[in-house]
Amino acid sequence: IPVLIEGESGVGKELIARIVHTVSPRKNNPFVVINCAAIPEALFESELFGHKKGAFTGATTDREGLLKAADGGTLFLDEIGNLPLNVQKTLLRFLQEREFMRVGETEPTQVDVRLISATNSDLADEVERGTFREDFYYRLNVINLHMPPLRERRPDIALLATHFITLQNKEFNTNVKGLSPEAQQAASEFSWPGNIRQLKNVIEACMT
Repeated sequence: IPVLIEGESGVGKELIARIVHTVSPRKNNPFVVINCAAIPEALFESELFGHKKGAFTGATTDREGLLKAADGGTLFLDEIGNLPLNVQKTLLRFLQEREFMRVGETEPTQVDVRLISATNSDLADEVERGTFREDFYYRLNVINLHMPPLRERRPDIALLATHFITLQNKEFNTNVKGLSPEAQQAASEFSWPGNIRQLKNVIEACMT
């Protein structure tokens, strides 16, 4: 069943996706990550679905796409709001039929892949504006997980800070005991616009 994880940048959406994969029957199979904002639109179909030799200029060999690489496991599409409309259409067909066409190929490829998506944008709003396919949105949004920002989870701040201090101590062989009362109060009162990622970076900077 597809899962859609929503939340601001830095709240830990990929970590949640990895947990969903790890506690599923697919845990011993691949977990493949695609950052939809990092792949040029012209290359997206080739990266995702793969291509046949000679399908286009520069396609000198057959290429297995990331969807095939995730066979038996989980494909995590990060920042799915950046997915081009033409790729949305092709992925919608995959979600319905469990098969896809490699670029330049005429025979479909079948795979068993669970799709987990993440976004920091309001996809329902993008559907209203016509920048995201409505049918694709409803196919993705079968199970919806919303990750609240760190400013709405203030009791977590001290726990997360302790966790990151422990990681830094192990990496650099240091022995920092934790935050002082003043630092703990300041951390608790700060809004953390960059969420957990920002907190981690601050702890690392303080211990460097």
